[in-house]
Parts: sequence; C-alpha cells; structure tokens
Amino acid sequence: MEDVHMRHLETQCVHASVIEEGTGAVVTPIYQVSTFKFKDVDHGASLFAGKGKGYIYTRLANPTVEACENAVAVLEGGYKGLGCASGMAAIHTTFSAMLKAGDHVVCGETVYGPTATLLSSIMSNFGISATFVDTSNIDEVKEAIKPETKMIYLETPANPTLSVSDISAIADIAHENGAKLVVDNTFMSPALQKPLELGADVVVHSMTKFLNGHADVVAGMIVVKNEEDYKVFRKALNQLGGVIDPFNSFLVSRGIKTLALRMQRHCDNAIKIAEFLKNHLKVEEVYFPWLPEHPQYELARKQMKGPGGVISFELKGGLEAGKTLMNSVKLHTLAVSLGGVESLIQHPASMTHASMGAEARKKAKITDGLVRISVGIENVDELIEDLDQALVKVEV
Repeated sequence: MEDVHMRHLETQCVHASVIEEGTGAVVTPIYQVSTFKFKDVDHGASLFAGKGKGYIYTRLANPTVEACENAVAVLEGGYKGLGCASGMAAIHTTFSAMLKAGDHVVCGETVYGPTATLLSSIMSNFGISATFVDTSNIDEVKEAIKPETKMIYLETPANPTLSVSDISAIADIAHENGAKLVVDNTFMSPALQKPLELGADVVVHSMTKFLNGHADVVAGMIVVKNEEDYKVFRKALNQLGGVIDPFNSFLVSRGIKTLALRMQRHCDNAIKIAEFLKNHLKVEEVYFPWLPEHPQYELARKQMKGPGGVISFELKGGLEAGKTLMNSVKLHTLAVSLGGVESLIQHPASMTHASMGAEARKKAKITDGLVRISVGIENVDELIEDLDQALVKVEV
C-alpha cells in the first residue's frame, strides 16, 4: 500500500506492522527461529559486514521483531524502533547507549520506581550520577543542569501522580546545554502523545501496557530519531542482549492494530470515573490531567490528544481507607501494571514504587494513601457501580 507514514493513526495501527515477503500473508508470521541460513559464504560475510540484506541471528534481527519495531516507529514518527524484552530492558539499554562514567542525568522525581532505583543504585556503580527533580517545574529542571549533564529523563504524565511536564520546553533546555531528552511515553502511547514531534530525542515504552493492551506480554521499545542514533542503540542492545522475542513481538503487533480504538475507550471511561471520584464525599483529591483542577490542565490539553486511562486519587482516611477500598472491589482487579482491557487497582507506595524508599516517595508526592486505577474498556456504569459499592465500606 501507499506509504503508511502518510496515513491517519487508525490506518497506521492496522497496517504498520505488516512485512509481506511474497507469501501473501496478511499479517507477519512468527519467525520462531534462532538462526538464519546464508545463501553462500559471501552472503554471510556481507551480512556480518553490514552490507547485505537479510538476517543472521534473532538476537540481532528477526522479521517478526522488525515488523513490531517498524510499527511503533511509524506511530511515534521516529526513524526506527528497537524491541526489548521489557520496559526496564528498554530503559537500561537507553542509559547504557547514551551515558558513560562521569555523565549526569536530570531525572523526574516521579517516575516508575524501578527506573529511579536503576539510576540511583545500579548506574551509579558505573560512575553515572543523577539528580531527581519535579520536571513539571521548569525552574527545577534548569537549576539541576550541570556541565556534565548529558540526559534529561522524564515521564509525562508521571507515574503515579499524573503530573504533566512540558516536553517542548524541556527539550529546549536539554539542547541548549548539550544534553538529550528521553521521554517515557508508556502512559499515553503514540495514539495520544508524540514526544519526538515535541522535541524529544528518544522515546521509550513499556509495551506491556497500552501498546499491547491485553496483559499477556512483557516487552519494551525504544524509538530514535535518526540513523546515527539507531546504530549506537542497536550495538548496545545487541551486546546487552535484552531483546524481545518473536512471539511477544507478534502479540504486540496484534495489539497495536486496535490501539486507536482501545485508547478512545480508555479515555472515555476514565473521564467519567474521574468525575465520579471528584464528586464523591469520601475522596480527598483526584489526580487526572483532564480535570480543570489539575495544575497542568492547560499544558495537558496542548500536548496530549486525550487523558489516557490512568487515574490516581487520595481517599479521606489515608492508607486504611485505601486498603478497604481495594479489598472491597469486585469488578476491578487488585493487581499492578496498567494499560490492559481490564480495570486494575493498586497501591503504589507498597507495590510499584516500594523500591524507591519512603524518603524518595515523599519527595515525589507518592503518599501512603494514594490509590491508582488503570481504567479498562468495560462498561463504565458497571465500573462506577463497583467503586461506589466499595466506597460505601470505607470509613473516614
């Protein structure tokens, strides 16, 4: 078909992951192989030299994996994708490809717990330092820059407080100081936000979440802007070995085909649930970018096409009230992760962000009473009824 890059999002989601190799298959098959046959010795030599076209070994490249990589790159408006075994493998590869001993990172203080832990307790072993700041505050970002700063890393909206950072403004700060901006776009997906178009240099995803959308895959993705960066990242990923496998690539490509439809339903449901929670007498505060009360409401409306499907909120009564709520829901599932078709509810301080430690959580405004919901695509009235019956049991 005509260049899929020129098509609308809905069409890109359906067609971007297809690599047809003369068989007539309407979806890319699962090439569940470890190694590939060469035509002759010269052909093998040319592939190892990077001059020929073809495949060598699945850790290096695979048709099913490449189809998934190409699809996400098209959706993000990037040059090329690099499929990884998990979101954390994508983040580790990004740090390893872009940083060396003596380099400094400015990182959002509110990010996925293991990301902060990776920087502070593992990358620091290799001479890489990090300063954690509120990236929704531009002045804090500016003040944290050092001569040795090579990267600004952020999530927007942030996990789990849903604070929103100005990608364009922070990209300018990074570039003015000789650094690059990396954005974790997991919460939005390219259906709702395109960081590369806003000035970011690299985008990372946990494809476990919205891109796959069915809670049956663990996978990650890196998308870069140009061929030069791609070569650097590909070398790092191939050497580290944290690559995605063909079967999970196939499942993600299948999930992407319905991404646009799913994200619309996630957003529609989340908006109604956020309004319900905001008006409930037992709810202290709701953190959701599409509510006018959100501190970055105008920015969210400017750089995002929708609010996404994640809501965080504080109950009156704190942690004990939250535990009662989470133990009382019947339709929502008490589980970590997000972005699947089913609605999940969890407690960040004791679960997804426990590894950060109490002091770091306090600085990041991740309170003990914070509850996070990943809103699924079920009937929204039934989801609200479930929350309502659980809230009745909460004592405040």
